[in-house]
Amino acid sequence: MLKHCFVLLAFVGAALAEVHPLTLRQAVDLATKENPDVVLARLDEQKAQAAIRVAKDPFVPKMYAGSGLAKVWGYPTSIEGAAPSIVQTRTDMSLFNRPKSFELARVREMARGAAVGTQSKSDEAAYQTAVQFLDIEQMSRSLQSIQLELESLERVSAGVNLRIQEGRELPIESKRVAVDLARGRQRVEALRDDLDYAEASLAVVLGYPAGDRVQPVQEERTVLEVPESEQGAKELALQNNKEIRRLESQLQAKGFEMREYESTKWPIIDVVAQYALFAKSQYEDFFTKIQRNNGELGVSIQVPLLRGSAYKGQISQAQTEILQLRAQLNQTRNRIELDTQKSYQELQKAMSASEVARLDLDYARDQVSLLLAQLGEGRTTQQKIDDARVNEQEKWIAFYDTQHSIERARLDLLRQTGTLLAAVR
Repeated sequence: MLKHCFVLLAFVGAALAEVHPLTLRQAVDLATKENPDVVLARLDEQKAQAAIRVAKDPFVPKMYAGSGLAKVWGYPTSIEGAAPSIVQTRTDMSLFNRPKSFELARVREMARGAAVGTQSKSDEAAYQTAVQFLDIEQMSRSLQSIQLELESLERVSAGVNLRIQEGRELPIESKRVAVDLARGRQRVEALRDDLDYAEASLAVVLGYPAGDRVQPVQEERTVLEVPESEQGAKELALQNNKEIRRLESQLQAKGFEMREYESTKWPIIDVVAQYALFAKSQYEDFFTKIQRNNGELGVSIQVPLLRGSAYKGQISQAQTEILQLRAQLNQTRNRIELDTQKSYQELQKAMSASEVARLDLDYARDQVSLLLAQLGEGRTTQQKIDDARVNEQEKWIAFYDTQHSIERARLDLLRQTGTLLAAVR
């Protein structure tokens, strides 16, 4: 009974799963909006923007009003530093506060860094989407080629079995063909499983449930343009790299943080204002003249006389972190140059391998054409033609693999140079 329940749940899950046919451009656009990592980075960016409003609070006027009720015996005493009143209103705002000013600048820079982080996540999601999209296309082409190869193997098997029955082949040849057939069927089954998993993985990258599938829609795509020279690729990578920009933003924020600690030696000047409405009955027994409406406007000045030792340690920590960030920035630049160089060279290798695979494919196709002509003249056998067709399908698979390697190498180089999104769109 339990087994039947599991089977039923599996069928229900399969029925609820959706298939999303998408072009490469549609998939990339969707990834930059709905990818889970991008969504999380965008939320972090929103938090950073909210932190700016928090840091601006000291420089924004605030107003408080209130009242209360109490029984008074004798002279009206001060409860919160002001004379008892019916209604009291006060406001305050910083005019000159260097630590808070540098804190605001630091928070703004951190928000800029968070925006750079969101862009970096979008680029990474676009790269993952494009790579998986091309992988699925390649798997589909390979599956078609292997299925054609399997059909050729089945014809070879039928021919071999017929010749064995006629006594023109040794029985052991049937075992060789059976192994080839089993190997071909195993390749088809494994590739179908890999294709299903790749379609599900792409769906997850695009923000769909794991049960959904994304199937590529064939479209005419222009060849992705890459820099013409290795040096040009390096310069473009250093100029557009998001990690470098993020580290530069962190370095700038640390500079503001150090200046924030240093500026604690400056005085703090705040605007203060207050209004109070008095009740005459509370004061007429003690004063000859009472003014009900009372207000004041002025500035509050706080001058630091002794700052302690904490600020020195904080400055030292900030300086050390700045040195660390500079070292990390230099290391990142060197790594990006090397990675871009490697990506460019991998593209050249892939293009060279593709040319070799094309020549090999042309040779295999010419062999099939030659054998077909010889078959018409009675100078060859159908078995040789079938064997040649199997070999041709293998060469097609190899050629598709090299084309796929070129596309992936282009994507990797475009990711290194920071131009992937623009190229795909």
